[in-house]
Amino acid sequence: MDGTILPVTEIQRFCMHDGPGVRTVVFLKGCPLRCKWCHNPETQAHTQQILLNEKRCILCRACESICHTKAHKVDLSHLFFRSECDMCEECIRVCPTKALYPAMTYMSTDEILKTVERDRAFYGENGGLTLSGGEPLLHANGVYDLLSECKKKGIGTVIETCGYFRTGILEDIVNVTDLFLWDIKDTDRIRHKEYTGEDNEIIIKNLFAADRLGAKTRLRCILAEGVNTDARHYRAIADIASSLNFCEGVEIIPYHAYGGSKMLLLGKPDNGRSEWIPSEKTIAHAKSIIKENGINVL
Repeated sequence: MDGTILPVTEIQRFCMHDGPGVRTVVFLKGCPLRCKWCHNPETQAHTQQILLNEKRCILCRACESICHTKAHKVDLSHLFFRSECDMCEECIRVCPTKALYPAMTYMSTDEILKTVERDRAFYGENGGLTLSGGEPLLHANGVYDLLSECKKKGIGTVIETCGYFRTGILEDIVNVTDLFLWDIKDTDRIRHKEYTGEDNEIIIKNLFAADRLGAKTRLRCILAEGVNTDARHYRAIADIASSLNFCEGVEIIPYHAYGGSKMLLLGKPDNGRSEWIPSEKTIAHAKSIIKENGINVL
């Protein structure tokens, strides 16, 4: 296996909403934030995790038989005592229905690039690779190596980032990235910390640092009804966008509750909040205020 190793949770092909054109999206594991509305909770932890899909489980007890730490107990249901698991992954190996499976697979940058190149015929002039997560820039060395090879091969490059990373990596990364999809989860620092675990100071600082280096950006703003659906927030988004030299505009991302089902696979409580799903009226209101302030809404 050649190239830098990266922790890949999933590769999605033929995507249309993660940058321009048709894209191959590679999700990397590890994130510094703990958003209460996280859509991909399996990408948060930096370490390996085992997911259990009970709908696939046929109660065959193969995992129970092989587990030397007694982390699995199977009877009329499948109980997985994760605190007892030492991550040997033998249960994954013997599971006949793939009810047990790893949250990530370690892949070399060469392996990832080969997967990306399979879709090259569909990229056209605008498509290519998007790195998402988690936070891709926690793995800056591997990301730089991968995107550098993409640029050599004429493959478009996009990074979706929460913006919370070490500023010093930006100069090299900007040079190999065509577009940053930059999450602005909230413009209120106190509320940002309450709902993500960190305030937004570093995120905004890095955004403007990237802009000074000539990075092209789109601001991606999640809306959670009753949390950050206020006019002050929308105007602050517009102010940020208008202060950037290379911002293409703003994308409004409605909260959805699908991340809750992934939490269950991780053995955690469902965090889906249906009351946070914004109405069409809320979304239209947000877009109108941002547009009124002279910002392109994508």
